[in-house]
Amino acid sequence: MEPVVRRVLDAAIAGRPWFLATLREFVGFPSVSADPRRAGQVRACASWLAGELADAGLDEVEVIRTGGHPAVLAAWRHLPAAPTLLVYGHYDVQPAGPPAAWRSAPFEACLRGEHLYGRGASDDKGQLLAWVAAFRAWLAAHGRPPVNVVFLFDGEEEIGSPNLLPVLRRRRRTLAADAAAVSDTRMLGPDRPAITYGLRGSVRAEVEVRGPPVDLHSGTFGGAVPNPLQVVAELVAGLYDERGRVRVPGFYDGVRAVPAAERAALARDGPGDAEIRRMAGVARTNGEPGYTLYERTTIRPALTVNAISGGRQGPGRSAVIPARASAAVEARLVPDQEPADVERRLRRHLAGAVPPAAQLRVRFAAGSRPVVVDRRHPAMRAAALAYHHAFGAPAVFLRSGGTIAPVGMLGEVLDLPVVLMGFALPGDRPHAPNERAHLPTLQRGVDTCIWFLTRMGRLGPRRHPDGGFRGEPARLPPGRP
Repeated sequence: MEPVVRRVLDAAIAGRPWFLATLREFVGFPSVSADPRRAGQVRACASWLAGELADAGLDEVEVIRTGGHPAVLAAWRHLPAAPTLLVYGHYDVQPAGPPAAWRSAPFEACLRGEHLYGRGASDDKGQLLAWVAAFRAWLAAHGRPPVNVVFLFDGEEEIGSPNLLPVLRRRRRTLAADAAAVSDTRMLGPDRPAITYGLRGSVRAEVEVRGPPVDLHSGTFGGAVPNPLQVVAELVAGLYDERGRVRVPGFYDGVRAVPAAERAALARDGPGDAEIRRMAGVARTNGEPGYTLYERTTIRPALTVNAISGGRQGPGRSAVIPARASAAVEARLVPDQEPADVERRLRRHLAGAVPPAAQLRVRFAAGSRPVVVDRRHPAMRAAALAYHHAFGAPAVFLRSGGTIAPVGMLGEVLDLPVVLMGFALPGDRPHAPNERAHLPTLQRGVDTCIWFLTRMGRLGPRRHPDGGFRGEPARLPPGRP
């Protein structure tokens, strides 16, 4: 190991008390982007984060106003001939959910054993902070990192990043880089690092059915007027056939076939059916036949119902026909499905299935395209080497069933290859009660970031117009294998 890198790694060890204390303070901000009542606390978190970045030694720090929650931009660019890395992360978090489901307060970070519990500890505050800790270690031990670094931290990822595109377009010159790194994914286990090279896209819809103008007594009118809850239930049931395939006509049109060699690699390196059932806590599963559970959740599209509501909620008997009912539906997309095309097909299918006596309204949120990153890009190889240095085990390449909308935006607007280097674990419970982060894994994540910056610094001068590094093969466009 080079003496310089050894000193930087030692500086990271010395910085672990700072990391823990800072992460605990970070988790203490209830930066829930989906809750308008938390808007002030989201802004406060952005300001605090900007201060931490300035204290870390970044000299271009800005809180960027948007049409919603702010983004935080910080940069260190003092090496004109060196590559530039853009690090994206998000400081917003999911709602905590029922307080009774938590063993400790969701926004008061609680240390139990090797885990720090709290909303956002893993998704994404702990992973985001690993990059800041790596930068601090380079500055402390060597006076500078081996590459230029730009941090862009989003305050709206958990709601689909609706205001990020304008930021990327307005700041395209400021955000110019040779590659982007995103740490918002998970590994297979504490000693099983993984690089995610594929994400599914998404289309989200709110399906609302209206019937009578007001709630009606179910004894007086039951059986005579349309019941919006019943209609919503029938619409949801009609989305699937008896085999578990999506029934929406044309839903599978254009779905790219995955080569047999890639399927074999995913079967070898990814979780098996039994492991997925264990992680989900279920004994039986369903879904599209002909595919493993891992394939159903990564290389195949899906349509899920996330919520149904209508009528009186809460305890007590509700003998009414509700005036309206709704369902939240989400499609997960794979190459080459287009969000706009899936929206049209879903809207047409629902409109044809609703009875004439009911009124249907379907509202779509902004869709996200699926992403596949070229695994041969030199930045991907640098990530694989960095994981091996830090974890002592080779990283495997996996696909994820999740969606990170900004990954596609970074490729489309900034023309960047995006390296998904996650440090979360399967048991971290993101989006669920008792979310936690495994501190030893995050600490090794800091080491991985240090090694990745080292490897990026060896890729040579800034990229040529064709998108490749000097002496390295050019990358292929995002979304192409």
